[in-house]
Amino acid sequence: MSEKAGTHISHIHDADYEAPYLEKMLTSAALVNETGWGLESLNGKWNFGVDWYDTSRRAKWFLEEGRDPGGRPLPVDWDWEAWERICVPSCWNLARKELRYFEGSGVYTRTFRYLPEREGERAFLRFEGSSYRTSVFLNGSYLGTHDGASTPFCAEISAVAKADNRIVVVARRRVDRVPMENIDWFNYGGIYRDVLLLRTPPAFIKDWFLRLVPDGKFQTIALDVEAAAPGGLPAEGEARLRIPDLGMELPIPVRKGKGSIRFSARPELWSPGNPRLYEIELGFAGSAAASSDTVSERVGFREITVRGRDILLNGKPIFLKGICVHEDHIETGKTTDEATIRATIAHLRELNGNYLRLAHYPHDGRFARIADELGVLLWSEVPVYWAIAFDNPATYADAENQLAELVLRDRNRASVVIWSVGNENDDTDARLSFMSRLAAKARELDGTRPISAACLINHEKLAIEDRLADQLDIIGVNEYYGWYDPDFSKLPRIIENSKPSKPVVLCEFGGDARSGERGSVDDLWTEDKQARLYEKQVEVIGACPYIKGTSPWILYDFRCPRRLNRYQELFNRKGLVDADRKTKKLAFSVMGDFYRSLPD
Repeated sequence: MSEKAGTHISHIHDADYEAPYLEKMLTSAALVNETGWGLESLNGKWNFGVDWYDTSRRAKWFLEEGRDPGGRPLPVDWDWEAWERICVPSCWNLARKELRYFEGSGVYTRTFRYLPEREGERAFLRFEGSSYRTSVFLNGSYLGTHDGASTPFCAEISAVAKADNRIVVVARRRVDRVPMENIDWFNYGGIYRDVLLLRTPPAFIKDWFLRLVPDGKFQTIALDVEAAAPGGLPAEGEARLRIPDLGMELPIPVRKGKGSIRFSARPELWSPGNPRLYEIELGFAGSAAASSDTVSERVGFREITVRGRDILLNGKPIFLKGICVHEDHIETGKTTDEATIRATIAHLRELNGNYLRLAHYPHDGRFARIADELGVLLWSEVPVYWAIAFDNPATYADAENQLAELVLRDRNRASVVIWSVGNENDDTDARLSFMSRLAAKARELDGTRPISAACLINHEKLAIEDRLADQLDIIGVNEYYGWYDPDFSKLPRIIENSKPSKPVVLCEFGGDARSGERGSVDDLWTEDKQARLYEKQVEVIGACPYIKGTSPWILYDFRCPRRLNRYQELFNRKGLVDADRKTKKLAFSVMGDFYRSLPD
């Protein structure tokens, strides 16, 4: 008997229609470092359609088949040019009110011209962030699918690109991956970061990692370089590193696509007080290809390590004076720009801070670049959040890939000092295995930064206790004593009961306050209650010998549809600044005074 009856119509009856798309995933293995090339933006107005049932992928609209074998026109269910126009990048939730809570598929399309500028030129599409499962098509060809909303991915188009091209992108929410559907922020959808066209020579520099060797001597720099040749083959040839301000120009043999070098140098060390960046140039000449490639970047050299209970920056103990921040803006949602990032750092400066926890997912790559320039330390995190499917191998593969894409994107950024592998997970066996493997992967890709995670207090023993701590360099802890647990007296008891051998960073604490709401220090939702809570927190924190950093929750109020009372009104109101990003609450000064009292 036939597996499919004669009545079968694939786009109507195939329940597993998505399976063929998952056979070609766009992962960290295909990621191309974008620095140095003349990037071309594909941002702007795209045509956009709301695809409630994912019909575009079910029926393969990307093939644009509108005629039968005899050439007669057939009815089709799409009309690219008649669709509404939407800005890329942006969050579709803010395009019109009907889309505020839309969780289905969104279909994007546009045309663009592409004319190679040199013989053998290769071309790639690079997406900086698209939520969540994103399938990409060009000129009727399927390029691949990417999972993860907040990390970059690439697809080569050299074989299918023409002078005139139509790109189709389908972005769809997934509820069984990383993160899951139960989150404590707003799930913005769409292509919300830049879309870029990259041109490269036939053999080119695919990735590189330049850093100070963390040996406490500050005299050795290491470089790893990866080069790619046509056909996905590893390249053979020679790379050359130039750092003019250090008087360095060094050759690096590249064999089977890889090259490494270590050399002596005495760079001026990067720090918040001295964010020194060096112009570097990395060239590559392939032995089998008549082409050369050069990338350029600004890089800072610094060492971040842990010794006992201390966090050391360039060999000296440092206290991380910070605050958490979400990539959420009242007008633009998860889409950001340079002005917004610089304004966020300006607020950190007003707090007398030196550090930001970028919660709970990788933020825009420009954040680390600007932090490099301005001298801000960053905690960068993947969304292994709450109760994801820790026993699902596909969920782990997704999390590991997002982590790899984050590390590969930002490991040349001096400002990024901590990789975090998750937040507020229950200490189960499955979770311990899952996150231990993530910690090991982070160290494999970058052995120069401490690994952390935001853990929960053991509320039964009243102690900082989590089995994952053995796999971490810095123990992150979230606690809300005085708010979700009103018995604040537990916090000093927890600090007394705990004897960690590693530094602890209080990643979260605080409470909600509606901006302008006043009352007694015992009235919930008032600025007065929030300020008093902060006063009590910093008094306890300041007396603890092993707490080496704080990032209270949070800098700005942000959208959160699980918050339904009359004070919150679909916002988390724990911000020290209102959602307008202008109006400071009373607790802002409390935290600023505490940080001012600490040594630099």
